[in-house]
Parts: sequence; structure tokens; C-alpha cells
Amino acid sequence: MLARVRAYFEREGVLEVDTPALSRAATTAPHLESFTCLYHGPGAQHGRTLYLHTSPEFPMKRLLAAGSGSIYQVCKVFRDGEYGPRHNPEFTLLEWYRTGCDHLDLMNDVTRLLTEILDGIFRIRATYHWRYRDLFREFAQVDPFNTTSQELRTLLESRHAVIPIGMQGSDLDGWLDLVMSHVIEPRLGAGLIFVRDYPVTQAALARLRPGNPPVASRFEAYLNGVELANGFHELSDADEQRRRFEYEARMRAHLGLPAVPVDERLQAALAAGLPDCAGVALGVERLMMIVTGANAMADVTSFDFDSA
Repeated sequence: MLARVRAYFEREGVLEVDTPALSRAATTAPHLESFTCLYHGPGAQHGRTLYLHTSPEFPMKRLLAAGSGSIYQVCKVFRDGEYGPRHNPEFTLLEWYRTGCDHLDLMNDVTRLLTEILDGIFRIRATYHWRYRDLFREFAQVDPFNTTSQELRTLLESRHAVIPIGMQGSDLDGWLDLVMSHVIEPRLGAGLIFVRDYPVTQAALARLRPGNPPVASRFEAYLNGVELANGFHELSDADEQRRRFEYEARMRAHLGLPAVPVDERLQAALAAGLPDCAGVALGVERLMMIVTGANAMADVTSFDFDSA
């Protein structure tokens, strides 16, 4: 499968790159935790804290700003606190960026890639497109742009969903994510499903699109009900990115999470000029799970967390 991935991008003229897994900066996203390690070598008399990347996004954007053109990478990424049938603290990510494209173009790219690399191995029955708001209205009978945490909690309790300890203090997006995973995803059915037009509070590193309400130029892709990929029309405004990092820092403090350093080199790259582009990250082990009918990532990983 990886050979087919590389053949697809070579034919498309997308360059394979390699970036460091270890960085002086960490992800500020409240829902992600970076692994930390301590460097004791030259230049760090009292030790220097470093972080394993949760995604190669930041350094890949620095390459884009430096004029690389369209690029892709297959690499191991690391996320602390994530372990279960569909999660492993270390997993393989396929991430790519297309210059001169938006998130709608990239959804077509994801479809073409999956169709090609799964040819003769696995058949995608159909492809569907949903707007985030319509999806919630259809499967949860709630408007995600006009709801409350209490309404979502009542909905989840009525479906006998297990609500994690500590959710009481979470923001609205945390409750929306829980409804998505517990109520909506199990009902998506077979096929390749794209969900787009997320709330602006879930924009992450995506641009915003004006409207009533405004939405994020972001999509997620599901294959047979399993979340597989997350893509953006990438934000290129350095000032707006700074504001989002600051907002995430405040959210981390509100949730009692440790403060982490912002990637100032990414900020400098955005200030220098990021070309118009769209990017997406796809979980390789999750794709392997779907293709093989496996029930857990451990079944498609040589050595999972318990045996590494």
C-alpha cells in the first residue's frame, strides 16, 4: 500500500520530504498532548525540554513557505494519552499539501488516492458529502451552531453514552466531539463520507469562510464509519494564527493542562508568506484496519504499545 501511495504522488509530481520528529515546540491544541523528553547534551547545561511531534504539519509548512511546492510525507507521529482499539501512542501518518488548491480540491484528491491504492484490494461502495450542521440535524436532531453543553449532555445520556470523567468542565466543542463519536459516527454506514463546514471554534489551522454562520474551510473523511483523515484550506495569516495559538493556550489553562511553547519558526514562516495551499493527514493504520477487517490497531501493527 505504501508503494502505491508513493507511486501516486510521484506521478502527480508531489515531492516526498522528511522532517524532524523532535522539536523545541509542541502542539498547543487542548485535545492533543505531546510526549516530552529531556536533552542533556552540549548547549543544555541544565537540560532542555523537547517534544515529539503529533504531526509533521509545522515543519512541512516551513518547507512550503520556503518554496518547496506540493509535498507529502509518511512518518511516525506520537500522541500522549491516546490508547485504545483505534488509537496508539505511536502511529503512521500520511500527510500531504497541494499548492494552489483549497479543501474542496483536496477532498477530490483523497478520493482519487484511496481509489488508486485500494484498487483490487478493497471496494469503496459509494462517496457522500455532508455539511457538519446537516449531519448533526439528521443523525442527532440538534443544531450544532445553536445548542448548549447541557442539551448535548441530555442527548448523550438519552443514548446511554459513557461520558468521560471531567467532561463537566469541557467547552462546547468537547461535547460536540462526543456526540459525533458516540451518536453520529456509528450511523454513518459504509462508504467514503466527507464532512465539511465545521464551526469556527474547530477551525484549528484552517481558513474561515464568511457566511451565516461563518464556517471553517476544513473537512474530515470517514471510511465505513471510521474517522480516517482531516484536511484544511490552510491558514496563511500569521496574525490570525498567533491569535489562535493564544486562544488555545487560554483553553489549556482553563482545562488545567500544562503550558507548552509555541512554534515561533512556524510563525516566522507564515509571516514570510505561505503559498495558497490545502493539506490533509491520513491515518495509515486505521486504513489498514478497514481494509483487513481488523478490530484494533494492534492487529495491523508489528508491535503495539503493549509489546513495543
